Amino acid sequence: MANEADTCRKYVLPRLYKSGWTDDQINEQRYFTDGRIVTLGKGHYRKPGKKVDYLLRLKPHFPLAVVEAKADYKKAGDGLQQAMDYAETLGLKFAYSTNGHGIIEHDYTTGRQANLDTFPSPDVLWHRLRARDGITADKDADDILFPFHQEIGGKSPRYYQEIAINRAVQAVIKGQPRILITMATGTGKTFVAFQIIWKLWKTRRKTRILYLADRNVLVDQAKDRTFSPCGDALCKIQGKVVKSREIYFAIYQAIVDDERRPGLYKEYPRDFFDLIVVDECHRGSAKDESKWREILEYFNSATQIGMTATPLRTDNVDTYHYFGNPIFTYSLAKGIDDGFLAPYRVHRVVLNVDATGWRPDKGQLDRFGREIPDGEYHTPEFERIVSLLARTELAAKHLTEYLKRTDRFAKTIVFCVDQEHAEDMRLALHRANEDLTKDHPHYVARVVSDEGKIGRGHLDDFQDPEKDVPVILTTSQMLTTGVDVPTCKNIVLFKPIRSIVDFKQIIGRGTRLFTDKDKLWFTIIDYTGATRLFSDPEFDGFPEAITQEEINEKGEIIGGEQVVVEESPESEQQREAQLQAILQAEQTAESGPPRKYYVDNAEVRVLQDVVLELDEHGKKLRTVSYTLSVRLATPLEMDRCRGARTHHRRLEGARRRTHASGRGHEPQGRRPVRPSCPHRLQWPAPQPTRTRGTRPQRQDGRVRLPETRSPRSPQLVLEVPPISERGTPVEIAKLFGGADKLRDALNKLQEMLYEE
Repeated sequence: MANEADTCRKYVLPRLYKSGWTDDQINEQRYFTDGRIVTLGKGHYRKPGKKVDYLLRLKPHFPLAVVEAKADYKKAGDGLQQAMDYAETLGLKFAYSTNGHGIIEHDYTTGRQANLDTFPSPDVLWHRLRARDGITADKDADDILFPFHQEIGGKSPRYYQEIAINRAVQAVIKGQPRILITMATGTGKTFVAFQIIWKLWKTRRKTRILYLADRNVLVDQAKDRTFSPCGDALCKIQGKVVKSREIYFAIYQAIVDDERRPGLYKEYPRDFFDLIVVDECHRGSAKDESKWREILEYFNSATQIGMTATPLRTDNVDTYHYFGNPIFTYSLAKGIDDGFLAPYRVHRVVLNVDATGWRPDKGQLDRFGREIPDGEYHTPEFERIVSLLARTELAAKHLTEYLKRTDRFAKTIVFCVDQEHAEDMRLALHRANEDLTKDHPHYVARVVSDEGKIGRGHLDDFQDPEKDVPVILTTSQMLTTGVDVPTCKNIVLFKPIRSIVDFKQIIGRGTRLFTDKDKLWFTIIDYTGATRLFSDPEFDGFPEAITQEEINEKGEIIGGEQVVVEESPESEQQREAQLQAILQAEQTAESGPPRKYYVDNAEVRVLQDVVLELDEHGKKLRTVSYTLSVRLATPLEMDRCRGARTHHRRLEGARRRTHASGRGHEPQGRRPVRPSCPHRLQWPAPQPTRTRGTRPQRQDGRVRLPETRSPRSPQLVLEVPPISERGTPVEIAKLFGGADKLRDALNKLQEMLYEE
């Protein structure tokens, strides 16, 4: 009997050759995904990638079919469903399964399945595909098959990039006026845009092309790096009209009209450009009320291709109305599952003022002698209405301690509320890292629009894998989209984020892999609760919502499940409305700076420190460690933290039950860390403080240990006088009637010592 390898070698290849396929057209045992990366402590492993037995290509860049081979003792069709699954993933229309003797075909162009004696030839499959897609002219067929540019850093398009490029080129050739491609951040939208433009430009389908974005860093990155093979054909529109080139780059702000000047784009004829590619098109280019929309409507005759990382949602529906449904979508979840994007851990840190709010003392003045309006301020108001310098200093110190424990030179981006906040954070981080800043004065840098060329220089150095500094960048909005930093290992959220579009763009700064520097995953350090957006049902389907259950002292569930640190949409809307009202009132009362109340002496401390990571299936965030500071916590702060603590206990209980039932085992090094707070910590009503020595007195007549008054913990009480004078633990247990009764007594004693 022949196994699968024998089937491939003895039967499949000879039949393919006989049908007219050549070695250049046959990719044998071809992996098309890298395999998901799964983190384990400080290490990792990769799951196996997806592999087809044969991938058949008409041209090196144009695949047509997949073939799955099975052992000769199996049926010919046993591999058909697997072949169909691979064909659907690869965007192909022909799938085959064979055992070496028979061949089963599924033809997606007709929906038919048939038994075959031989494989169809390349020309036969291409003819079927042309008929299905309406490609009648040979010129159109030749242009669709025009090869990719293959010399950009030695990169060849991945399978999903091939699909996007080929579909876009075919849509343009067929005359589709508006085209949308949706690809997650880090999956190579700029590379795909270049290959589309390259094919259309080299075949002279399109000769005057405009690449639009909303930030200089995006167009400069594209023009100077990705599009460099186009040479002298490139030009950036900056301050003056240039008409002598073929591929133009511009930011919207540079060519649209404003109060100072008429729109530069109007100095070009309406039909000057025949193709416009809009990068990050969800950021405003398709909004009806946006001036940027005027540019697209002015050049209405041009084919327009929108590139976005954002699936259809209520806050970007205008983009989809303008460009239409995407011709191709590749999600963040799919990118991580395929192993092309980095998975992540979530490190949530709760500061006391963020957990409970901050309220000024009556008549309290800020740094400039202004009385701070009375009220309770929360995370959304910090750095927008009230600036707590102590909060920034503590976050900087905490982040520094984290880097000391992990890697002091791990590239890190800190997202702040505004440019001023980014500067405060930069100064605080500089002070916290003075042991390094003597030798590395630019260890921390701020990259915001106000920094101009200096900030851009720091960003270039930060992006360069060969340069160690700067290590930490503080920013507000400038780095949220499109900036390629493959070595970035930490994304720090020190600003509230309500939009899942912005949230996905920000965490996308860390999703790129860089194996040369051992960057295979990244960490999201969250000081503002922004990672609650992982529970959004539209977040690419993962991770699932993080829930908590509240239980009473008997272990009974009360209150039901709730999303951790998530507010209802109503409360979010109410808080936003209140915030806008306060901001409007402040702007009315005071038009000039300072625009915030600056508080220098607020008491701020870390209340919670939780580390979570995705499970190996990428479906849930699981707790890795949990630390709760109770030394100076208030009852209100403890109430806010109770839910997270009980959630941890529930997970621990489930682990124990699973282990005891024999259904699973506990992975080495994965046992959750027990919370640092006492197991049954409660806050009593105001009453005289009870000393350590008087606590056992109130238990008289309720639980009696033989002649013991020790207030020590039950684990130690049997090993110290006077209890130890009664004998060994075994002998003492006999006095209680057995070990179980002794254990019950000790547990009950512990409960009563600390009960209200």
